[in-house]
Amino acid sequence: MAPKLTPEVLSSLARRDLLRAAATGSVLSVLGGSYALAADDDPRTKEKRPDGRPRLPPGQRLISALKPMGGDPGDPSPASFKLKVHGEVAAPFELDFIGLLALPQTEIPLDVHCVTSWSAFDVLWSGVRVSLLAEKAKVKGDARHVIFEAANGYTANVRLAEALAPGVLVAHKANRKPLARAHGTPVRAVVPDLYFWKSAKWLTGIRFVKQDQPGYWETRGYHNHADPWLEERYG
Repeated sequence: MAPKLTPEVLSSLARRDLLRAAATGSVLSVLGGSYALAADDDPRTKEKRPDGRPRLPPGQRLISALKPMGGDPGDPSPASFKLKVHGEVAAPFELDFIGLLALPQTEIPLDVHCVTSWSAFDVLWSGVRVSLLAEKAKVKGDARHVIFEAANGYTANVRLAEALAPGVLVAHKANRKPLARAHGTPVRAVVPDLYFWKSAKWLTGIRFVKQDQPGYWETRGYHNHADPWLEERYG
C-alpha cells in the first residue's frame, strides 16, 4: 500500500526532489528571495581550509548573504527564552536570555552550507560556545551525541566531538544584529561544518545522550551525519 500523502510527506518528498536536482547541478535553490551568486572567478571559492579541504564544498554555489530556509517558528521573545542543558550531565541547568548574555561571548566569522546547494561565507556569529555549556553542565564520560532541541518538537543530532568544536555556538546575533525571526530569533544553534539543517533554529534545549537519536530531517530520509564535503545530503 502506498504511504498516505499527508502535507508533511509531500513536503519531504518535494524537498528530496529539490536535493536530487541540486546535486546534479540542474537547479540552485534560492527560495524565498533573490540572492546573488558569486562570480565564477571569486577567489574565495578557490581557497582551502586549514584542514586542507576546499573552502567551498562540492556541489555548492556561493551566494551573497545568509538566507532563511523556513521551519515552524518558535516564540521570538527574548523575555520568554529558556535554554535547558540536560541529559547525561552531572549538573543540568537552565538559562534565560539574560543568563546566556552573562556568559563569556564569542564573535566569530563562520561559513554556512545549506543542503539545497548554497553556501554563505564569513557570516559573523555572536553567542556562547556549546563546549562552554558542556563544561558548565559537567558532561558525563559516556555521552556520545548531542541533541539540539527546538520549538515544536524539532530536533537535530550531532556527534559529541563535532558539537564541542570551537565554532559551534548557541548564537543570538548574525553580522552584529539580533537574529531575524526567519533565522530563529532569539537563539539558534550554529554547527558550521555540517549541513545547515543541523543548526536548529528557535533553540530550547541541548541534550547530551549515550545513544544516537536521529532528528526531524534524519528520520525523513536525510543523511544522519550531514558532512558537506562528502555530500551527505540524504540517506
